[in-house]
Amino acid sequence: RRHKMFVRCAIFAAAVLTGAEAFAPAVGSARIFGAAAPAVSSRAGNARTAPSMAAGMPDVSVDAYTEQLRGAKAEVDRIIDATNANPIMVRLGWHDSGTHDASITEAWPKSGGAIGSIRFKPEIMHGANAGLAGAVKMLEPVKTKFPKVTYADLFQMASASGIELAGGPKIGVKYGRMDATSPEQCSPEGNLPDAEAGPNGKYGGTSGTKPTEDPTPNGHLRKVFGRMGLNDEEIVALSGAHTLGRAFKDRSGLGAEKTKFTDGTKVARKDGKAGIGGEGGASW
Repeated sequence: RRHKMFVRCAIFAAAVLTGAEAFAPAVGSARIFGAAAPAVSSRAGNARTAPSMAAGMPDVSVDAYTEQLRGAKAEVDRIIDATNANPIMVRLGWHDSGTHDASITEAWPKSGGAIGSIRFKPEIMHGANAGLAGAVKMLEPVKTKFPKVTYADLFQMASASGIELAGGPKIGVKYGRMDATSPEQCSPEGNLPDAEAGPNGKYGGTSGTKPTEDPTPNGHLRKVFGRMGLNDEEIVALSGAHTLGRAFKDRSGLGAEKTKFTDGTKVARKDGKAGIGGEGGASW
């Protein structure tokens, strides 16, 4: 029952984050990809914040981009299967998209979201993104081999693949996200949730695009995810999806050095293959 609950939460979270158009502004029907991956869709994304020209999108035909997506997907699957990097890829996709502020009506990419900006400093150095530089580095060879695929699409592709290869179903993902092109387009620190209360006994702060400070964890989460346009059901699903993977002190600041389940002796893969990824850490 717990496994089924995990899969449902993880699938829902991945669907929200990799498929939600509000997190992935795109331009024009010729540049949108998705559904039964990687097929073409005519949906135009978040028109409110999308620019008239796709500065962060390569000038490429639908057929050529689809071919690049197929090649990238095969390579991403190979990397995840070899490294057991499913959890960190889901986290990468989430943290790139989790900067979104649905209330911002200024031109793209001001509202943040899945725009590939996490690859830039200072965003990759934000406290909530500790450890994710390694995930970006793992995907750089894929970007080099398939240069037309945007980082924004690549990060969400890896997230959905992580769910699929962990035993979940194939998730239909829309492709056609545009890339942020400079560090100046990064969102401010403070848009992602805190794992613990700060010295003042409160969660969150005032440094993001909207204040998220609250004395209760549930209040904090509502402020963080409400800013993205999510409801309570979606917030619970995203929280439950944290059961995929482990907590490490050098990343979230939480988690034991290791437990009897994370000392490298247990088989953690559904397909029975050896490997648990890196040793150590603790279950959320």
